[in-house]
Parts: sequence; structure tokens; C-alpha cells
Amino acid sequence: MKIIVLVKHVPDAQLDRHLNGADYTTDRAESILSELDEYALEAALQLTEAQGGKGAGHQVIALSMGPAGAANAIKKSLQIGATEGVHLKDDALAGSDAAATSLALAATVRYLSAGGPVDLILTGMASTDGETSLVPAQLAERLGLPQVTFASELEISDGRITARRDSDTHYDTIVAPLPAVVSVTDQINEPRFPNFKGIIAAKRKTITTLSLADVGVNPAEVGLSGSWTAVQNAEPRPPRSAGTIITDEGDAGIQLVDFLAAQKLL
Repeated sequence: MKIIVLVKHVPDAQLDRHLNGADYTTDRAESILSELDEYALEAALQLTEAQGGKGAGHQVIALSMGPAGAANAIKKSLQIGATEGVHLKDDALAGSDAAATSLALAATVRYLSAGGPVDLILTGMASTDGETSLVPAQLAERLGLPQVTFASELEISDGRITARRDSDTHYDTIVAPLPAVVSVTDQINEPRFPNFKGIIAAKRKTITTLSLADVGVNPAEVGLSGSWTAVQNAEPRPPRSAGTIITDEGDAGIQLVDFLAAQKLL
């Protein structure tokens, strides 16, 4: 079984986020593996383990697109358990929106399929920077594959993937033939952490770096020029204003009610 897991390097949510230059692209100087992609990686590892594990010839390929820093997301994926990594790196990719991203990733999946068919493509439910959830559906459309989104359980049997999708009132069981594109939620599992053995083993694993020319993509189709959307303007969030302090002199309750009424909260 050959599974590709899309992993993205995103700004650390614990730090302030910034945009760069007149194009308002995301500053990725302090970037980490997207937390939501760890659930997809764990799902891939569990699926291959259920089928016999790495010893049975299964592959879990961590695929990331972006500048040099994106390699850090791949390295962590290898430490967690991915068998190999692929880094699509090209200066022309800078500023790609979801449409341009899915085009480049679809071409990369086709390139990787030349070395043997891909059985499954797994993604997180969204990236923790853009949070659009658009790429999985667009990727499935570009590859002509069935898609299953927001899966909270996964099982593979007889060349089919069976997924559970939860809603507020019920759940659906969805069955699709392989190969397929599947996005998973943060309820599907508990991602494992890299251990010492995994960190050492990752040093011996391969990361293949590809360019747009390698995967057959015209640079004009990606990046800012190839994107369907663009940020026209952005401003820093204004600083918080000081709160209203109520000193209780016997009428604090009345002051509080008046304040809430003025804010139309009552």
C-alpha cells in the first residue's frame, strides 16, 4: 500500500502572525508542522500497521510544498513514522492560493504515481493558517478521484475505504473505491509523538526535492500570477482598548446592567 500524506508548514499559532510585503503573503519564518496534519499522518500509520506495517512493503510518503522551511514539516513527519518525504520546492510557488496549490500537488502526485500506483491520499481537515478546507476537494477533482471529507474513522478492506463522518445529530458511513482522497478530523485518533528511536531512524530516511519542472507544471500556473484569489489589503489588528472598571459603591449591579444594555448584550 502506498499512502501520500499532505503535510504543511504553518506559522506557529503560539506566536504573532505577520504578512510580508505588498503582496500580503504569510510570513513563514517561524513555521512548524500543521497540527491538524498530524492526525492524517497518524491515520496513515495506523492503516498500514493494520495491513502488516512497513515490513509488508507499505509506504507512507509525507509530501509538502513550499520554501526551504517546509522541509522541517517533512522531517518531523519522518520522525513520527513516515517512510519517506517529498518536498516540492520552487520560488515560483510563492503566494499560491488553494487553487494553485492543488494544481501543483496534483502534478506531484501524478509524478509519484509513475513509481507505482498511489492507493490513498490523506490530508488534515484544514490547514491551521488558511483554514479553507479547499485543497482536498480540489485535489480530488484534478486527479479524477473519489473524495471523502471530514472522516472521524477509517478502515481499508477489499480495495475500498470505509469512513465515518459525524454531524451534530447523526453520522454517515461512506464507502469509496481506492485510490481516493480523504481528509480527516482531529477526532480520528491521538497522534503519536516522535521518540528517540524515531528521531534517529529519520536521519536515514530519504527526502526527495522536486521542482515545478520535475513535475511538469508551468510556473505561470502557480504563485501569485496563477492564483484565482489575491489579498487586496490588510491592516494589523488594533490594540485592545482598556476595559471599563466598575467600583462598587452600592450601585455596581446597576452600572453593570447599564453597561451591558449599552453594548446591546441584554
